[in-house]
Amino acid sequence: MVSYKNMRRITVIAIIILLSLSLQSAYSFWIWTPKTGKWLSSKAAVKPTPKEQFDFAVAIFNQNKFQDAKHQFQKLIKAYPKTSEAAESQYYIGRVEESEGNLYEAYLAYQKVIDKYPFSGRIQEIIEREYKIAEMFISGEKRKALGVSLPVENPAIEILTKVVDGSTYGPLASKAQYKLGLVLKGLMRYYEAEDAFNKVVKNYPDSEWVASAKFQIASCRAALSKGVDYDQGAASEAKKKFEDIVKEYPDAVLSEKAEKGIDELNEKEAASNYNTARFYEKQNNYNAAKIYYGDVVKNYLRSSQAEKAKERLRAIEALERKK
Repeated sequence: MVSYKNMRRITVIAIIILLSLSLQSAYSFWIWTPKTGKWLSSKAAVKPTPKEQFDFAVAIFNQNKFQDAKHQFQKLIKAYPKTSEAAESQYYIGRVEESEGNLYEAYLAYQKVIDKYPFSGRIQEIIEREYKIAEMFISGEKRKALGVSLPVENPAIEILTKVVDGSTYGPLASKAQYKLGLVLKGLMRYYEAEDAFNKVVKNYPDSEWVASAKFQIASCRAALSKGVDYDQGAASEAKKKFEDIVKEYPDAVLSEKAEKGIDELNEKEAASNYNTARFYEKQNNYNAAKIYYGDVVKNYLRSSQAEKAKERLRAIEALERKK
């Protein structure tokens, strides 16, 4: 039998072993860092050099462990904020967000590279990535955004504006400026859209987007004339711009669209004049009515109002003969 004395000795030894293992486990999670003069958790510790930390984070990223990689890139930026590896880490944070489908967060991360690290060699690539994100928002394919409130309207407006600012006169500048106009036009913000298209014509006169921008300017003017209150001035300006397009690009597809735009505006003008004539006719002001009916017949013969105007003219003339 084990004596009481031996039993006590065994118990003490077991306690010492357990304490030793516990202390060893605890100390294994803490590292002394001469740089800070503090004990840091091994999980929070950064590698001795920015390159080592960056390589470590990229290796995790390449394993598709995106959130772990993001954490390591963030640690690098905090520990070595003024290094080229910090700029690269910020770029990879954008890659992480994009890989996980967080498009708006990805854009914010990429834009931070442009804003904080303008020396980065990734700027052109980042602008291209931002443009693609904007196109995804335009198409409505993805609108996922975790932890960040999206702008009230299409985020493409904000992103394309930044792409234009970042590109200056780069290969994507005129295209982004034109797409910005389309987004604004789609939201029926016609004055802002027209301004965006005018910038394409003014700032990028040699761009392939100039002809389309001119058509869209006329289209915005036409849209402004189609409100509840018919705007004859806007309609006239739109028609003039469409006519200029037909003259400037006679063989282009845009010319056909411009002619269609002219026909639509003529139809609108004819309807306006016909309604005015009807008003005067109901007031028994036949002379004024005949002037407006006559204008429809003379100047808008291809419109759907022309035949109706002729009928009303014949009816008025019949009434006048009876008197």
